[in-house]
Amino acid sequence: MKKHVGYAAAVATLLAMMTPAHAQTSGTLSSDGFFKDKTVKIMVGHAPGGGFDAYARLAADMLKKHLPGVATIIVENKPGGGGLIASAHFYAQAARDGTMMAVFPEQLANNQVLQPKLAQWKIEEMRYVGSFAPVNSGLLLRRGAAVKSVADMQSVESSVGCDGVNSQGYQYPSMLKNLGGFKFKMVCGYRGSPEYLLALEKGEVDIASNAWNALRISHRDKIKTGEVILFAQGGLRRDPEIADTPLLQDLVSDAEAKEAIAFASSGAAIGRALLLPPGVAAERVAYLRSIFDAMVKDPDMIALANQRSLTLAPTPGAEVDKIVANILKAPKELAEKAATAMK
Repeated sequence: MKKHVGYAAAVATLLAMMTPAHAQTSGTLSSDGFFKDKTVKIMVGHAPGGGFDAYARLAADMLKKHLPGVATIIVENKPGGGGLIASAHFYAQAARDGTMMAVFPEQLANNQVLQPKLAQWKIEEMRYVGSFAPVNSGLLLRRGAAVKSVADMQSVESSVGCDGVNSQGYQYPSMLKNLGGFKFKMVCGYRGSPEYLLALEKGEVDIASNAWNALRISHRDKIKTGEVILFAQGGLRRDPEIADTPLLQDLVSDAEAKEAIAFASSGAAIGRALLLPPGVAAERVAYLRSIFDAMVKDPDMIALANQRSLTLAPTPGAEVDKIVANILKAPKELAEKAATAMK
């Protein structure tokens, strides 16, 4: 696999970056009074009730405390296309002064590489304020489906619920279908993970996936009782909470297929993160990053996250930007293989 050794090194770097970093705060901008009496919006590209929404609302609740003088903070849900519509709108039209932030899919950088014609944004022009936690996806199989195991999935057709083609709910199963011979029938069009997870419970589809950060809240009991089976997870390394669940790349044997799936999963290191649009002044980016770094260490925020069963394993914004830069460096032939596998 000589032609991909550069990406193998990049994956190693991404894995190292997934270790929670120590926030470095700066007090040089603590007197910034720009946000006094202003309204701040946090855009979410998914419907209320999912994991993106949960972290956005956690951020909103805590920024009210940490952003000096802010009048109000609003979470704005703009679902559609697995976050595609909101991401394009945010990139093109969001206020460039720090009063508009977003919690968007971790695959934005990957999608920009894999589907450049659909990606109506340039992630390198935006800046991450910080990540609350990396996020692996969990793939669920409902009890009662015709397929009973991963081996069955390669010989018996099963339906997979999803929203849009830019979401992990579509991309990960599609890669197993095209690189691993899994007989998946993609059933897209649901308005976010809450809808297609409900479809899974009703028996409308056999398989569905969502961020483990959300499934650990919504489906932990169902997994324990066997109502649904957690059969795989997407990411670069296994989440410690579900360490016995194989990674997607563990389910295929071909070495190039493993690398392509690992690349598609590399956004897991970005996870649930606050993002700024292009054009925000460097000084304001630094200020908001200092606020974020202090906020995620606040005992009140840690307690609130625990109360809501939300994972906190923060990474500073500058480190998240480095992860993005690494993803954008993926070898062309590897990106093409991954993109083809998602069609």
